[in-house]
Amino acid sequence: MNCIIVDDEPLARSEMRSLIEEASKIDILGEFSNAPSALEFLKDNDVDLIFLDIEMPMVTGLEFAEMLPKRSLIIFTTAYSQYALKSYELEAVDYLLKPIDPQRLEKAIDKAILYTELLSKDTIKNTVESNTTDFLFIKADRRFYKISFSDIKFIEGLKDYVVMHTKQQKLITAMNLKTIHQKMSGENFIRVSKSYVVNTEYIDSFDNHNIYIEEAEIPIGEVYRADFFAKYAGGFLNSDL
Repeated sequence: MNCIIVDDEPLARSEMRSLIEEASKIDILGEFSNAPSALEFLKDNDVDLIFLDIEMPMVTGLEFAEMLPKRSLIIFTTAYSQYALKSYELEAVDYLLKPIDPQRLEKAIDKAILYTELLSKDTIKNTVESNTTDFLFIKADRRFYKISFSDIKFIEGLKDYVVMHTKQQKLITAMNLKTIHQKMSGENFIRVSKSYVVNTEYIDSFDNHNIYIEEAEIPIGEVYRADFFAKYAGGFLNSDL
Protein backbone atom coordinates (compact mmCIF):
# COMPACT_ATOMS: atom_id res chain seq x y z
CA MET A 1 0.00 0.00 0.00
CA ASN A 2 1.25 3.49 -0.80
CA CYS A 3 0.41 7.03 0.27
CA ILE A 4 1.12 10.73 -0.18
CA ILE A 5 1.14 13.60 2.33
CA VAL A 6 -0.60 16.88 1.53
CA ASP A 7 -0.03 19.71 4.03
CA ASP A 8 0.99 23.34 3.58
CA GLU A 9 3.20 23.30 6.71
CA PRO A 10 6.74 21.90 6.11
CA LEU A 11 7.13 20.90 9.77
CA ALA A 12 3.79 19.06 9.73
CA ARG A 13 4.81 17.16 6.58
CA SER A 14 8.13 16.20 8.15
CA GLU A 15 6.48 14.99 11.35
CA MET A 16 3.89 13.00 9.41
CA ARG A 17 6.60 11.36 7.28
CA SER A 18 8.49 10.34 10.42
CA LEU A 19 5.38 8.86 12.02
CA ILE A 20 4.44 6.91 8.90
CA GLU A 21 7.98 5.59 8.43
CA GLU A 22 8.00 4.51 12.07
CA ALA A 23 4.81 2.55 11.49
CA SER A 24 6.58 0.85 8.53
CA LYS A 25 3.37 -0.44 6.94
CA ILE A 26 2.99 1.74 3.83
CA ASP A 27 5.23 3.40 1.26
CA ILE A 28 5.36 7.18 0.91
CA LEU A 29 5.33 8.25 -2.75
CA GLY A 30 5.60 11.99 -2.16
CA GLU A 31 4.84 15.14 -0.17
CA PHE A 32 2.94 18.19 -1.41
CA SER A 33 2.40 21.66 0.04
CA ASN A 34 -0.89 22.30 -1.75
CA ALA A 35 -3.79 20.50 -3.38
CA PRO A 36 -3.14 21.52 -7.04
CA SER A 37 0.37 20.03 -7.05
CA ALA A 38 -0.95 16.83 -5.46
CA LEU A 39 -3.71 16.65 -8.05
CA GLU A 40 -1.13 16.87 -10.86
CA PHE A 41 0.74 13.95 -9.31
CA LEU A 42 -2.45 11.91 -9.11
CA LYS A 43 -3.02 12.28 -12.85
CA ASP A 44 -0.04 10.00 -13.56
CA ASN A 45 0.20 7.95 -10.39
CA ASP A 46 -2.11 5.55 -8.56
CA VAL A 47 -2.26 6.47 -4.89
CA ASP A 48 -3.98 4.25 -2.34
CA LEU A 49 -4.11 6.63 0.63
CA ILE A 50 -3.83 10.40 1.10
CA PHE A 51 -2.96 12.05 4.41
CA LEU A 52 -4.69 15.37 3.91
CA ASP A 53 -4.60 18.62 5.86
CA ILE A 54 -7.78 20.72 5.75
CA GLU A 55 -6.90 24.40 6.16
CA MET A 56 -4.63 25.06 3.17
CA PRO A 57 -4.29 28.00 0.74
CA MET A 58 -5.85 27.98 -2.77
CA VAL A 59 -7.83 24.76 -2.30
CA THR A 60 -8.84 23.42 1.12
CA GLY A 61 -8.51 19.78 2.00
CA LEU A 62 -12.29 19.37 2.01
CA GLU A 63 -12.54 20.85 -1.49
CA PHE A 64 -9.66 18.70 -2.68
CA ALA A 65 -11.30 15.55 -1.29
CA GLU A 66 -14.25 16.07 -3.60
CA MET A 67 -11.91 16.06 -6.63
CA LEU A 68 -10.12 12.82 -5.80
CA PRO A 69 -10.40 9.57 -7.77
CA LYS A 70 -12.67 7.05 -6.09
CA ARG A 71 -9.89 4.51 -5.58
CA SER A 72 -7.91 6.83 -3.26
CA LEU A 73 -8.77 6.68 0.44
CA ILE A 74 -8.40 9.71 2.70
CA ILE A 75 -7.21 10.25 6.26
CA PHE A 76 -7.64 13.88 7.29
CA THR A 77 -4.94 15.40 9.51
CA THR A 78 -5.81 18.72 11.11
CA ALA A 79 -5.58 20.81 14.26
CA TYR A 80 -9.28 21.66 14.10
CA SER A 81 -11.96 19.32 15.46
CA GLN A 82 -14.91 21.20 13.93
CA TYR A 83 -14.35 19.59 10.51
CA ALA A 84 -14.76 16.01 11.75
CA LEU A 85 -18.38 15.52 10.73
CA LYS A 86 -17.86 17.01 7.28
CA SER A 87 -14.85 14.73 6.74
CA TYR A 88 -16.94 11.62 7.34
CA GLU A 89 -19.59 12.90 4.96
CA LEU A 90 -16.79 12.82 2.38
CA GLU A 91 -16.26 9.15 3.36
CA ALA A 92 -12.84 9.64 4.91
CA VAL A 93 -11.30 6.56 6.48
CA ASP A 94 -10.34 8.51 9.58
CA TYR A 95 -9.83 11.97 11.09
CA LEU A 96 -6.67 12.61 13.08
CA LEU A 97 -6.14 15.66 15.28
CA LYS A 98 -2.69 17.27 15.51
CA PRO A 99 -0.45 16.63 17.33
CA ILE A 100 -1.00 13.13 16.03
CA ASP A 101 -0.68 10.25 18.45
CA PRO A 102 1.43 7.40 16.96
CA GLN A 103 -0.93 4.68 18.21
CA ARG A 104 -3.94 6.52 16.83
CA LEU A 105 -2.14 6.84 13.48
CA GLU A 106 -1.31 3.14 13.42
CA LYS A 107 -4.96 2.29 14.04
CA ALA A 108 -6.00 4.55 11.14
CA ILE A 109 -3.41 2.96 8.82
CA ASP A 110 -4.61 -0.53 9.75
CA LYS A 111 -8.16 0.50 8.91
CA ALA A 112 -7.05 1.92 5.55
CA ILE A 113 -5.13 -1.28 4.72
CA LEU A 114 -8.19 -3.38 5.56
CA TYR A 115 -10.48 -1.21 3.42
CA THR A 116 -8.05 -1.36 0.51
CA GLU A 117 -8.21 -5.14 0.71
CA LEU A 118 -12.01 -5.04 0.88
CA LEU A 119 -12.11 -2.83 -2.20
CA SER A 120 -9.99 -5.27 -4.20
CA LYS A 121 -11.38 -6.69 -7.45
CA ASP A 122 -12.55 -9.94 -5.91
CA THR A 123 -14.52 -8.52 -3.02
CA ILE A 124 -16.44 -5.77 -4.77
CA LYS A 125 -18.34 -8.41 -6.74
CA ASN A 126 -20.31 -9.13 -3.58
CA THR A 127 -24.02 -8.47 -4.03
CA VAL A 128 -27.10 -8.61 -1.83
CA GLU A 129 -29.30 -11.22 -3.47
CA SER A 130 -32.38 -11.27 -1.22
CA ASN A 131 -33.52 -10.63 2.32
CA THR A 132 -36.14 -11.68 4.86
CA THR A 133 -37.29 -9.98 8.06
CA ASP A 134 -34.38 -11.55 9.95
CA PHE A 135 -31.45 -11.91 7.56
CA LEU A 136 -30.11 -11.28 4.08
CA PHE A 137 -28.06 -13.28 1.61
CA ILE A 138 -24.83 -11.93 0.16
CA LYS A 139 -23.34 -13.59 -2.91
CA ALA A 140 -19.56 -13.73 -2.96
CA ASP A 141 -17.17 -16.08 -4.73
CA ARG A 142 -20.07 -18.09 -6.21
CA ARG A 143 -21.47 -18.79 -2.75
CA PHE A 144 -24.39 -17.35 -0.77
CA TYR A 145 -23.68 -16.14 2.74
CA LYS A 146 -26.44 -15.71 5.30
CA ILE A 147 -26.05 -12.54 7.37
CA SER A 148 -28.39 -12.23 10.33
CA PHE A 149 -29.52 -8.67 11.05
CA SER A 150 -28.92 -9.33 14.74
CA ASP A 151 -25.20 -9.89 13.98
CA ILE A 152 -24.72 -6.53 12.21
CA LYS A 153 -23.25 -3.89 14.55
CA PHE A 154 -23.24 -1.01 12.08
CA ILE A 155 -23.02 -0.26 8.37
CA GLU A 156 -20.62 2.26 6.87
CA GLY A 157 -20.77 3.95 3.48
CA LEU A 158 -17.46 3.73 1.60
CA LYS A 159 -17.17 5.16 -1.91
CA ASP A 160 -19.81 3.37 -4.02
CA TYR A 161 -20.14 0.52 -1.52
CA VAL A 162 -21.17 -0.25 2.03
CA VAL A 163 -19.15 -2.07 4.67
CA MET A 164 -21.18 -4.24 7.04
CA HIS A 165 -19.47 -4.59 10.41
CA THR A 166 -20.76 -7.84 11.87
CA LYS A 167 -19.85 -9.75 15.02
CA GLN A 168 -17.69 -12.13 12.98
CA GLN A 169 -16.30 -10.11 10.07
CA LYS A 170 -16.46 -7.08 7.79
CA LEU A 171 -18.21 -7.49 4.43
CA ILE A 172 -18.38 -5.07 1.53
CA THR A 173 -21.07 -4.99 -1.12
CA ALA A 174 -21.92 -2.80 -4.09
CA MET A 175 -24.96 -0.97 -2.74
CA ASN A 176 -25.59 2.50 -1.36
CA LEU A 177 -26.42 3.04 2.30
CA LYS A 178 -30.01 4.17 1.74
CA THR A 179 -30.89 1.04 -0.25
CA ILE A 180 -29.46 -1.44 2.22
CA HIS A 181 -31.07 0.41 5.14
CA GLN A 182 -34.45 -0.01 3.46
CA LYS A 183 -33.88 -3.77 3.30
CA MET A 184 -33.37 -4.04 7.05
CA SER A 185 -36.47 -4.64 9.13
CA GLY A 186 -37.03 -3.62 12.71
CA GLU A 187 -36.49 -0.40 14.65
CA ASN A 188 -32.97 -1.24 15.83
CA PHE A 189 -31.30 0.13 12.72
CA ILE A 190 -31.10 3.93 12.74
CA ARG A 191 -29.48 6.20 10.17
CA VAL A 192 -27.24 8.54 12.19
CA SER A 193 -25.30 10.33 9.45
CA LYS A 194 -24.77 10.43 5.73
CA SER A 195 -22.29 7.57 6.05
CA TYR A 196 -23.56 5.38 8.92
CA VAL A 197 -26.47 3.19 10.00
CA VAL A 198 -26.15 1.70 13.50
CA ASN A 199 -27.76 -1.22 15.28
CA THR A 200 -28.83 0.30 18.60
CA GLU A 201 -28.41 -3.06 20.34
CA TYR A 202 -24.63 -2.65 20.09
CA ILE A 203 -24.30 0.96 21.27
CA ASP A 204 -21.96 1.11 24.27
CA SER A 205 -22.25 4.87 24.85
CA PHE A 206 -22.90 8.15 23.06
CA ASP A 207 -22.68 11.90 23.46
CA ASN A 208 -24.09 14.79 21.48
CA HIS A 209 -21.68 14.23 18.60
CA ASN A 210 -20.62 10.57 18.51
CA ILE A 211 -21.80 7.01 19.07
CA TYR A 212 -19.36 4.45 20.43
CA ILE A 213 -19.60 0.78 19.48
CA GLU A 214 -16.62 -1.09 20.89
CA GLU A 215 -13.60 0.72 19.38
CA ALA A 216 -15.59 2.45 16.64
CA GLU A 217 -16.37 6.17 16.97
CA ILE A 218 -19.36 7.00 14.75
CA PRO A 219 -20.31 10.65 14.12
CA ILE A 220 -23.90 11.81 14.50
CA GLY A 221 -24.97 14.10 11.65
CA GLU A 222 -26.74 17.33 12.52
CA VAL A 223 -29.85 16.49 10.49
CA TYR A 224 -30.05 13.04 12.13
CA ARG A 225 -29.33 14.02 15.75
CA ALA A 226 -32.86 14.82 16.92
CA ASP A 227 -34.25 11.65 15.35
CA PHE A 228 -31.56 9.52 16.99
CA PHE A 229 -32.20 10.99 20.44
CA ALA A 230 -35.95 10.60 20.00
CA LYS A 231 -35.78 6.96 18.87
CA TYR A 232 -32.92 5.67 20.98
CA ALA A 233 -33.24 7.75 24.14
CA GLY A 234 -37.04 7.95 23.96
CA GLY A 235 -36.97 11.74 24.12
CA PHE A 236 -35.73 11.72 27.73
CA LEU A 237 -32.37 13.27 26.87
CA ASN A 238 -31.74 16.73 25.47
CA SER A 239 -29.93 16.59 22.11
CA ASP A 240 -29.20 20.32 22.27
CA LEU A 241 -26.70 20.03 25.12
